[in-house]
Amino acid sequence: MEMIILGITLIITLGAQAYINSAYNQTRRIKAVKGLSGADVARKILNANGLKSVKVEEQPGTLTDHYDPRSKVVRLSTDIYNNTSLASVSVASHECGHAIQDKDGYFFLRLRSSIVPLVNIASTLGYVAIMIGLVMGAIGFIRIGIIMELVILAFQLITLPVEFNASSRALKQITELGIVSADEHKYCRKMLTAAALTYVAAVATAALQVLRLVLIARDRN
Repeated sequence: MEMIILGITLIITLGAQAYINSAYNQTRRIKAVKGLSGADVARKILNANGLKSVKVEEQPGTLTDHYDPRSKVVRLSTDIYNNTSLASVSVASHECGHAIQDKDGYFFLRLRSSIVPLVNIASTLGYVAIMIGLVMGAIGFIRIGIIMELVILAFQLITLPVEFNASSRALKQITELGIVSADEHKYCRKMLTAAALTYVAAVATAALQVLRLVLIARDRN
């Protein structure tokens, strides 16, 4: 059963990654009619929502895009920042969706930000506890690992509404501000949906990890 769970987890993870890569590769080949780069789109959306003080910066790497609520900065990966593709429009608008959430005091964004330190601790302690438990056959450590994994699962569940809401806000902004045409809108929706589904996959993966550890603890008890 444990091997079956590991197999399912691997399939979900690889499947989600393949889906977002497919959507990204498709939309990055389609140039936006308005010719706005990801940086241009971000600046336009932020300004339109009274967020002129929020900076837009280039971030090294691929799909390393994120919004930093502490520094009030939208960071876009090099390709997204400079490109004028629909992938750039989609990703940039999504990160701006998080900035708008921050401005509006969106509950789930605040909740997620508040528990990040706890999740970082849980990730480290959970890994160590699980390894010790498996190597030494110590059920107590495995149980600690399960608790830590439940914290991570809770974080992933909280992340879901944050990401889906950000994508919803992004689609609204690029439509209302005339950043994309009606024909382009469907491609942006596909890209944003694919990105959101990776978080669904993360929840499923975390849940399966908890189940696997529970089964291990049961078998060794």
